[in-house]
Amino acid sequence: MHPALVAGIWAGALLVSALGGWLVTRVVLRLASRSRDAGRHRGTHGPVLLEPLRVSDGPNGEGAQIVLRGGTWIGVLERLAVTGSLLAGVPEGVAVVVAVKGLGRYPELRENPGASERFVIGTLASLLWSAVCGMAAVRLLLG
Repeated sequence: MHPALVAGIWAGALLVSALGGWLVTRVVLRLASRSRDAGRHRGTHGPVLLEPLRVSDGPNGEGAQIVLRGGTWIGVLERLAVTGSLLAGVPEGVAVVVAVKGLGRYPELRENPGASERFVIGTLASLLWSAVCGMAAVRLLLG
C-alpha cells in the first residue's frame, strides 16, 4: 500500500475517532440521562469541589459536570490513544488508557455518584467508538 494512503487512513481514523467520539458520547450521555433509573437532583448542594456531592443528580446533572471538569479534552485524548494503539498493533495500550483514566478520577468518583455514573457511561461510549474506528482502519490497512 502506498505510504500516502497509509498516512491518510491513519489521519482519517484518528480524526473520526477524536471528533466523532465527542458527538457519540454526548448522545449516549443524553440518552442515559433520560432513562428511568438516572439519578435525580434531590436538593441543593454546596460547591462541589469543596464539598462532595452526596446525592446523584444523574449523568448530565450539574454536579457531575462540575466534578468531571476537563472531561471533553480527556475524552479526545483517550480516543486518540485508543485508536492509535490499535493502529500501531499495540492493543495493550487500551488497558493503559483505561487504568490511567480510572486512577486519575478515582478520588472524585468515590464521593460523587452522579459523576461516577457519567464517567462510566461516557468512558464506555468513548472507548467503544474509538475501538471501532481503530479496528475499521486496521481492516482497511490489511486490505
